[in-house]
This record gives sequence, structure tokens and C-alpha cells, in this order.
Amino acid sequence: MLLIGLTGSIGMGKSAAAARFRLHQVPVVDADAVVHALYCGEAAAPIEAAFPGATLAGQVDRQRLSAQLLAKPEGFKTLERIVHPLVQAAERRALVQAKADGVPMAVLEIPLLFETGGDKKVDVTVVVSAPADIQRQRVLARPSMTAAKLDAILARQMSDADKRARADFVVDTSGELATTHAQIDAIIVSLRGRTGQAFAAFWE
Repeated sequence: MLLIGLTGSIGMGKSAAAARFRLHQVPVVDADAVVHALYCGEAAAPIEAAFPGATLAGQVDRQRLSAQLLAKPEGFKTLERIVHPLVQAAERRALVQAKADGVPMAVLEIPLLFETGGDKKVDVTVVVSAPADIQRQRVLARPSMTAAKLDAILARQMSDADKRARADFVVDTSGELATTHAQIDAIIVSLRGRTGQAFAAFWE
């Protein structure tokens, strides 16, 4: 099974790219969705212990947690120590299932793929990218997003230029959705029949 790492900075179009992979019957393990599930379950108690007041009704309240992290950015390292092992365990379970299902390729959608060294655990990397002005316009249109919050997020992410330089494939998402789809389609065609090493080395 070939493992594809899908990444890109906030607002660059990872969700649209992931949806296209799914349309081609390529399973996608969405790290953000995994984190959301963990915030509603097993990660809530250790996060509340580390960040008192960050949960509500037994679940992590993202706005409360974000406010604490904005006030004390050093807390990100504590949060990562709690969440990353749980996320990797969930990703492993999903990939093992994909392998058992006999699919030829699977996608790991991880926003901080390069920043966390996750690119070493996949066979191919795909970066979605758009100009900075389009990125800011997209992100600031989201509910409860502010310029300060966006700047804090970007400060933790590798620059778009660095991600593009390290990618095996770059998908330009600045145009029509059909154009993004066509680029994903071409990548899938180019990867068909290619064997991968990462699953056996890191996930089995």
C-alpha cells in the first residue's frame, strides 16, 4: 500500500483535495477529524488537567483552549505531548484497516506533516498551495477567526514556500475547483501501480 501525505498551510484547500481522493475510493485519514474525536473523548481529561478550564461538559472547548494557547504559546508543546501519541495510535488503526481492505493507496491528511516529521512516514507528499492574499481571505471568512489567531497559527507552520520546495507534488488551489480536481486526478493516475515502503516500516 502506498502512503500519501497530504498537507498545506491553513486555508490552502486540504479538505477539497481530500474529498477528491475519496471520490476515487482512496481512503483518507484526516488528522484534524481524529483530534476532534479525541477532544470529545479520551484526550479531554489530560487536557483539562494541563489546561484547567479548557473543557466544558467533559469535552475540550476549542475556543477556551485556543484562548489559553494564545496567552501562553509555550503551552503548545504540552498539548502536543498529550495529543500526538493518541493521534498516531488512531492513524495506525485506520491504516491497518485500509491495508486489510486491500486498497492500493491511502492518504494521511496532516496539517503539520513536515513540522512534525510525518513526511518521513509516508511514501509521497502532496502540498496544496495558494497565494497568501487568497489564503488570508479564505481563513478570515471563517467564524470566530481573527487576524491575531491566524498569525499565531501561521507562526507555528512552515512557510508555504518551504512546503512547496519539499513536496513531491504541488497542487495549486487558487483557481476553479475543477482545476484542483484535475490536478488531484493526474496525481492519482501517476501513482497507480507504485509500491510503497512506509507502511511496513512505520505503521504495521
